[in-house]
Amino acid sequence: MYAVIKTGGKQYRVQAGDLLVVEKLDGEPGASIAFGEVLMIGEGAEVTVGAPLIEGASVSATLVETRKGDKIKVFKKIRRQGYRRTQGHRQFQSVLRIIGIAGAGKEESWDGEVDLTPLSVLKARAQNLARSQEAAQAKRDERAARRAGQPGA
Repeated sequence: MYAVIKTGGKQYRVQAGDLLVVEKLDGEPGASIAFGEVLMIGEGAEVTVGAPLIEGASVSATLVETRKGDKIKVFKKIRRQGYRRTQGHRQFQSVLRIIGIAGAGKEESWDGEVDLTPLSVLKARAQNLARSQEAAQAKRDERAARRAGQPGA
């Protein structure tokens, strides 16, 4: 079973258990999010299309993390004038795990466990950098504790 939802001005086709990256949504990691703007629900050849939304349909998700996306470079140039400008931008994103779809007399849920490990930690593990990051974090914590203990620092 799948659904088409609308969030952030875009439409996404989702199934239970999917990992979805959308524009930034408010909430802490582990928070439950419900999407009420369901445009279509389908299962095999049977499709229910809303006009424009399906009444009473909802898609529930869990917020895994909020992060910055890939950097985009914006370059402007006017030829023969010596004008060049470079600027960068990183958009905030939310990563969601779709938990369940309900509507049009049907219901489907995902019974797996949501892993809240951020992408930065997963990349560090893949590059065997996790130990060095943990050591650096321990050093930072130790310095902060020393500063908190000193008067006037």
